[in-house]
Amino acid sequence: MMELEQRIATMNQEIEDIAARSDTARRLMTVRGIGPLASTALLAAAGSGQQFSKARDLAAWLGLVPREHSTGGKNKLLGISKRGNKYLRRMIVHRARSCVTHLDRSRDRLGPWLDGLESRMHKNKVTVALAAKIARIVWVILTKPGATYERRIPAFS
Repeated sequence: MMELEQRIATMNQEIEDIAARSDTARRLMTVRGIGPLASTALLAAAGSGQQFSKARDLAAWLGLVPREHSTGGKNKLLGISKRGNKYLRRMIVHRARSCVTHLDRSRDRLGPWLDGLESRMHKNKVTVALAAKIARIVWVILTKPGATYERRIPAFS
């Protein structure tokens, strides 16, 4: 049992070292809920993100956007599509769930947005919406050199 825990600790340290050496991984870790494991997994799967023409395409690739079943001009959005990389989607959704629960909403720019969503949606939908927003932020960081996520305090009027 101790041998297994030692191997896990060694692998975690290796992942943290890889993330520390990569500029893009360090910039990804500025996003709330993205750590060394998620940043290296995103880099391994999505690469530079250039294959996605817009941020929604990355979210769709991860399976975080509603599936559409429309006909005759009547739009009908179903649940999330659940297509794409199951591991990354699960990882981002779990991080988003943690953010929904523990985020200091008075000090983070996502706070007012989350409050508005929670007033009109179920908590699980809010979690998936935040996961999709995180995926869009990830796309910007992957495709724009030097981009980071700024956790600005929201301006109250």
